[in-house]
Amino acid sequence: MEKVIRVGMADLNICKAPDRITTLGLGSCIGLVLFDVNSTTCGMVHVMLPDSSIMRNTSNPAKFADTGVKLLVEQLEREGLRRSKLCAKMAGGAKMFSIRGSGDVLNIGERNAEAVKNILDEMRIPIIASDCGGTYGRTIEFDPVTYRLLIRSIGKADKYI
Repeated sequence: MEKVIRVGMADLNICKAPDRITTLGLGSCIGLVLFDVNSTTCGMVHVMLPDSSIMRNTSNPAKFADTGVKLLVEQLEREGLRRSKLCAKMAGGAKMFSIRGSGDVLNIGERNAEAVKNILDEMRIPIIASDCGGTYGRTIEFDPVTYRLLIRSIGKADKYI
């Protein structure tokens, strides 16, 4: 019996087929899926902030791009996947609020997307598809059998990447 594994905000989890994995309500947050096309095991992290070094409370590594992505990779390696075979799909990183004169300071979405890209570059994990930016929220669901990431947004047609 297949089920859908939920990943909460500032959370991560591993999924094995036939189950699917989802995270809801990505605004400025990034939903990142890591997988190997030779495996039906995958992982997802819901990143809220770009960098743990500027925060006092870093007790939840999944909350930050710099620590969450690395933790997800470690967990997938414990499941037998090899870092050199991993690839990524990501979505989110919207600019949910706009205040005149704030510049990019409040554009956490763009900063989150950039931070995740930089960590993946560092770890030599290619991003094979992404749906980031805009001014709207997303819910994503990944199927580790087809390797398709479903993106749902209010007022927009469902799409797969």
